[in-house]
Amino acid sequence: MAGEKLVKSKQRVADHGEVFTPRWLVDDMLDLVKQETERIDSRFLEPACGSGNFLVPALERKLAAVQVKQGKSDFEKRHYALFGLMCIYGIELLEDNARECRENLLGTFARYLKLSPEDEWSRAAEAVLAANIVQGDALAMTTVAGEHITFPEWSYLGRGKYQRRDFRYDSLTQRASVQGTLFDAFDEHEIFTPVKTYPAMTVKELAS
Repeated sequence: MAGEKLVKSKQRVADHGEVFTPRWLVDDMLDLVKQETERIDSRFLEPACGSGNFLVPALERKLAAVQVKQGKSDFEKRHYALFGLMCIYGIELLEDNARECRENLLGTFARYLKLSPEDEWSRAAEAVLAANIVQGDALAMTTVAGEHITFPEWSYLGRGKYQRRDFRYDSLTQRASVQGTLFDAFDEHEIFTPVKTYPAMTVKELAS
């Protein structure tokens, strides 16, 4: 893409190896898992998400799937669009990148639903992204504060209700190494049980 900026500074490249993935390459990568990108409930985790070069196109494809599958009902379109956002995860070491990633994902979601920043749907999306996009070290599996990274597993229960269960990232990687992907169905075992389960919640409750 003409004018696409892949490096913020030479110093950041030297200090952190920071080079962003070009859009054409992201699109080629997503095409390799095209069926997954067309599933609203498929989960994408980028362990070095930068400002969202990979996650934003993944979300765009999810929202396109929402439009095809749920576009005739404004109620379902909105709820499934938020669920699609809930299935996007990232870890980023640098604070400014993590912030920009959340902003870029929020902007993509808000443009799709034509939201203002004050809209409760925007505030609900901000709450989701605060939990899903973590500033931390993906290799150490810790936040910048040195705590274990946790991710929420979001489920859409229908009728405007969502379920959230939090899992430790290190447990999820063990789970994925045994079977399938993050959050796959699994016989309950101590290390695969959530560290916290929330009551079912609405968009209004998420936004509050």
